[in-house]
Amino acid sequence: MYWIKKYAWVVLVAVVVLWFMLGNSQGGENKTEGLIDIDETKAAMTVEKTGNEGKLMVDIKGEVAKPGIYELEEGSRVHDAVTAAGGMTPEADPASVNLAQSVSDEMMIIVNGMVSDDSEGAQFAENSKIRINYADITEIQTLNGIGESKAKAIVQHREDNGLFQTVEDLLEVSGIGEKTLENIKDSIQIP
Repeated sequence: MYWIKKYAWVVLVAVVVLWFMLGNSQGGENKTEGLIDIDETKAAMTVEKTGNEGKLMVDIKGEVAKPGIYELEEGSRVHDAVTAAGGMTPEADPASVNLAQSVSDEMMIIVNGMVSDDSEGAQFAENSKIRINYADITEIQTLNGIGESKAKAIVQHREDNGLFQTVEDLLEVSGIGEKTLENIKDSIQIP
């Protein structure tokens, strides 16, 4: 009997806690009617995202039969995009694009035309452009106004955020401003 008197307060607290929990679970339904269920919102967002899962949108321009925007499967290559656009025209320069390159969502692919034989200097200038998405730090440093720290920043940004889609994407790199971009934009090639 002594232990009942000694621990009666514990039993009383347990009963109050249970009563409180049971009372809130029954009355709590009405209190949350106007609130958004976070789990339901996440599920709805997941359903929306899965609708486009595995699909990539690619913009292909230049010397292809049907330039435009094409939807490709994830894992597609530039070759698949060129094929979807009806193939290259007779004036296309097959060396102007890397047909084996993986395609990324929102990518723009430009198939350049052939350079005429009488403009050998122009052809050399086109081929001497730095492919900013694939160049290493040493190659990037050959650009006007780009030192080692800016070259490292470009490579780091590319590794962290993926390939550059446009020349203007370089403005997102720390240390690259409008003036620097103006100095290098004619010396780089994207894709």
